[in-house]
Amino acid sequence: MPPPRTRGTALRQRLAELRGPDVQAKALDARALAALAANPGCRRRAILDGAGVNKAALAGALGSPSAFGQSQFALTRGNAFEAKVKADGGAELLRLVHERLDPGAEPPNSASVPDLTASGPEGRTARTALALREATEQGRGTWTLLDHPMLALDVAGSPAFLEPDAVVVHPDGGWTVVEIKSFPMLDGSADPAKVGAAARQAAVYVLALEEVAARLDPAPRVRHRVLLVCPKDFSNLPTASAVDVRKQRAVTSRQLARLTRIQDIADALPEGVCFSPELPAEQLTASVEAVPAVYAPECLAACELAFHCRDRARADGAVTALGRSVRAELGGLTTVEGVLAAARGEAGDPEDPAVAALRRAALLRTEALGATCR
Repeated sequence: MPPPRTRGTALRQRLAELRGPDVQAKALDARALAALAANPGCRRRAILDGAGVNKAALAGALGSPSAFGQSQFALTRGNAFEAKVKADGGAELLRLVHERLDPGAEPPNSASVPDLTASGPEGRTARTALALREATEQGRGTWTLLDHPMLALDVAGSPAFLEPDAVVVHPDGGWTVVEIKSFPMLDGSADPAKVGAAARQAAVYVLALEEVAARLDPAPRVRHRVLLVCPKDFSNLPTASAVDVRKQRAVTSRQLARLTRIQDIADALPEGVCFSPELPAEQLTASVEAVPAVYAPECLAACELAFHCRDRARADGAVTALGRSVRAELGGLTTVEGVLAAARGEAGDPEDPAVAALRRAALLRTEALGATCR
């Protein structure tokens, strides 16, 4: 049981209490941050991610284990492909950046690859910022490759540390995000759903890079066309495509701004709430249910707690389980029972457009069934 909360408890200490004693925080990566931004109304995910709770372990302890995540084989294959792309000081990677994004620049016959080693995420973030500044100030004609830099982004009042695959500094001083994925590009194009997910992830990195750039004078240009590197056809040879992430960047920025601050969510929780997987299932369930969730079917592809939240939404008869588009059409009707009652004329305001549409649909259904029976 976490110690009693006091008025002066710092946010970091409060989040550690929510995780549980001696539970290591799970870093919030760009993939999770993009998913969080796609569902900004879900306070449950916001506080769990902000506190660094391992949602996969939490889902297992709740009895709703998650099927979300990459297989070990996919991770191994992805790491091997990334190592191939970055071999020889990133020569092939820089060639692709030059070819796809900056063909007018000097060819990257040689490049600087600074050492970004430092202690802890804060140290690595500071080292990355210094390396970016030095590379930008080197002048024209120089290419620089930052391999796995560390960036920081404020998320609802809590810092998130992000690690893109690479960032390239062009000879003109501009910065480009590079995403390396193991799904193939067949005949020059890849699965649109996977490209979209990669673009949303890269947009998070662009936002974080823009914060670093804003602290420099003059501020360098952060390019909104990122480089997506994938295997070519069915081989292990790298190929690349330029992806414009301006739309994803704008949406992500807007959604992150809508997130309720982590401090506000934490302050609203009852005493004794803790998300440690070591707690008894009944107590753990009560803690999770103390935080409001906004479930939608899209959560199944993005959140480890989706099965648990789906079961709860179905048990409560919540219309959110039917999808966001259906929920939007139903206005103030929030339960399936309420929807059916409105359709039957037993509840609801007849002047409400959603209620009127439901009653009209019910009448048409009755007429259609009657005609079929005859």
